[in-house]
Amino acid sequence: MNDSRLIVALDFSSKLEAMMFVDRIEPALCKLKVGKQLFSYCGPDIVEKLIAKGFDVFLDLKFHDIPNTVHQACKAAVNMGVWMVNVHALGGQEMMNAARSAVPSIGNKHKLIAVTVLTSTTDNDLKKIGINITAEDMVYKLAGAAKESGLDGVVCSAQEAVGLRRELGEEFCLVTPGIRPANTETNDQKRIQTPFDAIKSGSDYLVVGRPVTQAEDPLASLNKIVDEINSARI
Repeated sequence: MNDSRLIVALDFSSKLEAMMFVDRIEPALCKLKVGKQLFSYCGPDIVEKLIAKGFDVFLDLKFHDIPNTVHQACKAAVNMGVWMVNVHALGGQEMMNAARSAVPSIGNKHKLIAVTVLTSTTDNDLKKIGINITAEDMVYKLAGAAKESGLDGVVCSAQEAVGLRRELGEEFCLVTPGIRPANTETNDQKRIQTPFDAIKSGSDYLVVGRPVTQAEDPLASLNKIVDEINSARI
């Protein structure tokens, strides 16, 4: 397991595309995230190939189902050898407890985290589905429930990291998507921040996708972001 704080999202639609990209980067620089898009196309085989190449893998499938189903899904993820797996906190504490029982917490070999509110979601989006609190307040409620269930951390916006770190402690893991280096397009992410600012805000791990995967020189892009992260940790 490497100590990199950077997670690259492999948002590809084929094993060939994903592996062509992976062959251009180095396991020491980053971890890799396999989400629903790539997993749906390739299945567990892609996870096994990435692990065989020396990468720590975050399986980002956001399990959200009845407790027993989530327990079995998390157990399968652990058996695949993933470094991190996540569930959706909206599934409730019984579901999160079931997930925790499937992912060994001893030795910190596997991390179990919860999704709170997607970084593409705004306050207005929540209102449209009948949730009349802000996205930030929703994040706090769900993150607190995740900690009560013994999960290792949550996915959150860097804009919420300062408050979550203060309320939930230094050991609670904060994983932040929506990271965009300065002077890059925001795409569909709405609650975003730069790598430097996210680390300073208290984030532990940063998820970056297109600024690396679509870069002309992915390795150079990776090194630039890693340098920015390291400068924030001084």
